[in-house]
Amino acid sequence: MKIGNRQQAAGNSRKAKFIGLALCASLFALCVSAQAQPARVPRIGVLINGTSATHKFIIDELQQGLRDLGYVEGKSIIVEYRYGEEKLDRLPQLAKELVGINVDVIFTQATPGTVAAKQATTSIPIVFTGVGDPVEAGLVNSFAKPGGNVTGVSILSPDLGSKRLELLKEVIPGLTEVAFLWSPSASTTAALKTTQAAAASLRLRLHSLEVRNPGEFGATSEAIMKKRARAILTNPSPVLNTIRADN
Repeated sequence: MKIGNRQQAAGNSRKAKFIGLALCASLFALCVSAQAQPARVPRIGVLINGTSATHKFIIDELQQGLRDLGYVEGKSIIVEYRYGEEKLDRLPQLAKELVGINVDVIFTQATPGTVAAKQATTSIPIVFTGVGDPVEAGLVNSFAKPGGNVTGVSILSPDLGSKRLELLKEVIPGLTEVAFLWSPSASTTAALKTTQAAAASLRLRLHSLEVRNPGEFGATSEAIMKKRARAILTNPSPVLNTIRADN
């Protein structure tokens, strides 16, 4: 368990740095034009599905990236934070609030927040991270030519399930049973299919377990124990992010 925790921490750190670099590179060009107007301090809107605690690593990297670019929050740049606190029905109103205060760019995390932002504005640039398939979600026209006012970093990777299972089999001798936790999202179907195919090729038995809200995790944990799964994979989603943060 300690090894797993260290690996997860290292993975979160690498992910956070990647997100920070990608986001700030995208924001830099957008903020430069606003900075050219000395009478107005550039303003970024941040829309997060969860809470400031569960997504602290993303916010930390965003703030560090802005400092690396020479921005001083509250002085040379203003950041407006809005948190959905895992209540997805709040996101549309929070997105409208950011549009209403005329931010220069909106940074969103995961598909629900990005969809809410796109529905709120077609003119303010939107930079996302943590979105599974932005094309399937209707956020961009294609990967090659996104179009519109939305761009960002997708977590969609067809071979990710296979690589994760290969690593698990290497670090857990005799592994035969793996639980796959997921909640409904635009990228779930593709991720489940590729992971199931990878499990079959590796001679692993994959148990698919749907979790629609954090309250279901207790029953899901019992199901994992009954199936004697020795490893758990999760598909990124607001619900599962909350469960990981609480446990």
